[in-house]
Amino acid sequence: MKILFIADIVGEPGRRAVRLLLPEIRTKHQIDIVIANAENSAGGSGVTEKTANELFACGINVLTSGDHIWDQKEIIGFLDTTPRLLRPLNYPPNTPGNGSYVLKLEDKPPVAVVNLQGRTYMPPIENPFVYIENEIKNLQTQTPIIIVDFHAEASSEKMAMGRFLDGRVTAVVGTHTHAQTADEQVFPGGTAFITDAGFTGPHESILGRDIEPIIKRFLTGLPQKFPVAKDKLVLQGVLITLNEQSGRAQSIIRISEALVETNE
Repeated sequence: MKILFIADIVGEPGRRAVRLLLPEIRTKHQIDIVIANAENSAGGSGVTEKTANELFACGINVLTSGDHIWDQKEIIGFLDTTPRLLRPLNYPPNTPGNGSYVLKLEDKPPVAVVNLQGRTYMPPIENPFVYIENEIKNLQTQTPIIIVDFHAEASSEKMAMGRFLDGRVTAVVGTHTHAQTADEQVFPGGTAFITDAGFTGPHESILGRDIEPIIKRFLTGLPQKFPVAKDKLVLQGVLITLNEQSGRAQSIIRISEALVETNE
């Protein structure tokens, strides 16, 4: 089985990159399932019902998120009616939405997706290392294939989570920092890992945002608006190949496909 994880989708440019590039990538790599982080898909901050449904219509099976999931107020009601859109698992009990989802397709074994959020240099939240334990035990009774999106700032925390879950999940994919790292690997226990899958959207930018306001913020320290950039669209992520019976990863490769647009 091949699973494509699409890195953080940023604004309308990111959604356009998915819409235009995903069909070819799916065919080229014979992808079975697509997971994507969508926490920046609505104007570069948060998710809306419209942006989520647009991404589902592109063929994405499950959407994950992170600390920006609450930026659009309308998302709270939508989370409770759309289990394929996840918020981080390690929020307190009774928080709207779900932190995991088991995808069931007719011709494939079930695939579990878990969304976690880190705590180092991140908003206060419950301990992801504690919260994941019972969730993994529950999901393992349903499927050996478990994909974890660990949305975190610190590379050390992401690596620690990967090592912590080695042999118990199929993959731990880091998100949030928008800079694709070159440390993709399969750990000894059969868990695929990458510190950060990158981001999908305008790469003539600073992490998806217009360049000048961010530089001005660093120069002056004064508040600035950070509009989503527009140019050099790239779809980034990772392709995970796995054994369907054991759930062990066989390989993980980086994906970074640029959209070639013409004015014709």
